[in-house]
Amino acid sequence: MGTVLVGGGVVGDLGGYVAASLVRGVPFVQVPTTLLSAVDASVGGKVGVDHATGKNLIGAFHQPKLVLTDIATFATLPPREIRCGLAECVKHAVIRDAGLFDFTAQHASAFLSGDANMLAELVARNVAIKAAVVGEDPFERGVRALLNFGHTFGHAIETVMEYSGILHGEGVSLGMVAAGRMAVELNHLPAADLQKLISLLKTLGLPTHLPTLDAAKAFNAMFSDKKVKGGKLRFILPTKIGHAQVVENVPDAPVRRALDSLLAPA
Repeated sequence: MGTVLVGGGVVGDLGGYVAASLVRGVPFVQVPTTLLSAVDASVGGKVGVDHATGKNLIGAFHQPKLVLTDIATFATLPPREIRCGLAECVKHAVIRDAGLFDFTAQHASAFLSGDANMLAELVARNVAIKAAVVGEDPFERGVRALLNFGHTFGHAIETVMEYSGILHGEGVSLGMVAAGRMAVELNHLPAADLQKLISLLKTLGLPTHLPTLDAAKAFNAMFSDKKVKGGKLRFILPTKIGHAQVVENVPDAPVRRALDSLLAPA
């Protein structure tokens, strides 16, 4: 059986999962056509599908033989899709690279306007970060968990909204705000760094609050997240721009307050 060629994003996740399942794995090539897929979904070998119970609960680890990104395809995207990809770029910057955070802030208008040269540099820098983390921990038994910054909250929000009216990058943006606020409350992150994060997300046109959210339902949805360990929630919390850590055994109260905070404009 030959190599499977799949597109990026949802198509890449589904195609990669099929490739992983056929005769216990056939080679496949990722061809991302969105910014989000180019910097995140196509790199790292996580493939799978969502379930009504939660995000990414059905899947496998199956590394592509090649990732082929053509920046020109981004010109076909609506602005909302570009913004969603930028959310994952911010995530990488917060957990790993303060210089990338500043670069993203400095060139935000170029990214939003679709400047191909600037987007190519942005993709290269983000892929380098993700590839380094995945290379160190391909099966998420350690440092790779840091790539989930914003995702525990974000996935819960996407789940309770039934994947309707919100895109993944928007969920990650909201999740980073919630996680950042909780990090400040727990004395992990300086408040000034949280304000820098929120300011950048706003500059990029990403959501920092919701008009409505069933926070109690979102809290319960977190326990279906694959990062739950021994029935306990684990969070990725930044300690400063460019560094984050895994925090376990967070009390329920600050988690609930972080979710509630998303109902007020940042």
